[in-house]
Amino acid sequence: MTLEIRVFKSSDASAVLEILLPTFRAGDTYAIDPDISEADALAYWTGPDRKTFVAELDGQVVGTYYIRPNQAGGGAHVCNFGFMTSPAARGKGVARAMLEHAEATARDQGYQAVQFNFVVATNARAIEIWENNGYRSLARLPGAFKHPEQGFVDALVMWKDL
Repeated sequence: MTLEIRVFKSSDASAVLEILLPTFRAGDTYAIDPDISEADALAYWTGPDRKTFVAELDGQVVGTYYIRPNQAGGGAHVCNFGFMTSPAARGKGVARAMLEHAEATARDQGYQAVQFNFVVATNARAIEIWENNGYRSLARLPGAFKHPEQGFVDALVMWKDL
């Protein structure tokens, strides 16, 4: 297996949408309208305020992430990431490799910390990855996310100094 992480190109749009749309439609990990259009989903993930990457496993896009400033002005030294992988990537270290790449990219861009603003507490896979890589929960937002099956669940604010 050969894993390459590179900058998103417009020719990656359909492959990235194949990852984004099922996740958004499921409505259980991102606070995004499950009925978001393809154009709006792609615009959200690749907007001008962020730098987007893809992860290719043996030449096939199996993951994507973005990095952006978490806030403007005095908060611009803290970044925010968004990650998604396809089912084909699960258990192959793609998410962990993207996280390592994202953190190195953030450091190179001068960021001093990473903040996840809204990690759905039922997203155990993501929380495990973040915690195993030094992220800590700073706050628990009770009932902040309406899960399609579990009702109102908590969301976490997570942080790591770079």
